[in-house]
Amino acid sequence: MIKKYLEIHPEVEKALKEKKAVIALESTIIAHGMPYPKNVETALRVEEIIRENGAVPATIGILNGKIKVGLTTEEIEYMAKSENVLKVSRRDIPFVVAQKLDGATTVAGTMIAASLAGIKMFVTGGIGGVHRGAEKTFDISADLEELANTNVAVVCAGAKSILDIGLTLEYLETHGVPVIGYGTEEFPAFYTRKSGFEVDYRVDNPEDLALAIRSKWDLGLDGGMVIGNPIPEEFEMDYDTINRAIKDALNEAEELGIKGKETTPFLLSKIKSITEGRSLESNIQLVYNNAKIGAKIAVKLSELY
Repeated sequence: MIKKYLEIHPEVEKALKEKKAVIALESTIIAHGMPYPKNVETALRVEEIIRENGAVPATIGILNGKIKVGLTTEEIEYMAKSENVLKVSRRDIPFVVAQKLDGATTVAGTMIAASLAGIKMFVTGGIGGVHRGAEKTFDISADLEELANTNVAVVCAGAKSILDIGLTLEYLETHGVPVIGYGTEEFPAFYTRKSGFEVDYRVDNPEDLALAIRSKWDLGLDGGMVIGNPIPEEFEMDYDTINRAIKDALNEAEELGIKGKETTPFLLSKIKSITEGRSLESNIQLVYNNAKIGAKIAVKLSELY
């Protein structure tokens, strides 16, 4: 029944059948996260990095109501240029599919599609989380609930620093989601290597991480794992500068009454403007770094099955 909604690229399908390493990639970063043509260049380079490190990339999106696991270059180009691509999380999938619309998958949406296809690893920039002021707004990303329930391990540069990182980590702890620091004891904060919050466990190599991921699922402990991989030092932004930019952007969003799923794109756009574009370059470099580490972990995980 699921197969009628799912279209897996032949290269991805072959890799899955042969139990090779496959990495899921989201499409919101293409449709909503970066300007054209930087979004296409970044998406294709991420796929190249994954291949260079021994895994097969599977960029995920929804086109004409079909969940595509492994977009072609032409489909990535279409996603990057089209103004009618919806941002799709768990709640949106049935309607986008039923109405044969186009959708770019968020972290949660990508995890769902990856799980349906049998992909165990997912690389992204940063996960969503608990928004600042959530005690009043209850604005909590669906990404966290997906991490609690869906068996996909996520490599990211931490949570976006526009969020309340402390509450995000508390939420993950409550739902039994392990938060790992790759080569660090501190949870990264997207643009910066530091957040002021510790991870649950530090792991320094792909082999140990692969063993932990397999053990989790072998034991029937459903849900994902967050692997926080810090942005490379040379591309890290100044901690005080980025936090001032975030504070200014948050104040403007409140004044304009921007809420819900429009909040994150607005804030990231404002931060890019305030930092004169430096945040976009940091964003790109951290995704490249995550692709490299994620592929290495996926290769080691595939060797265990």
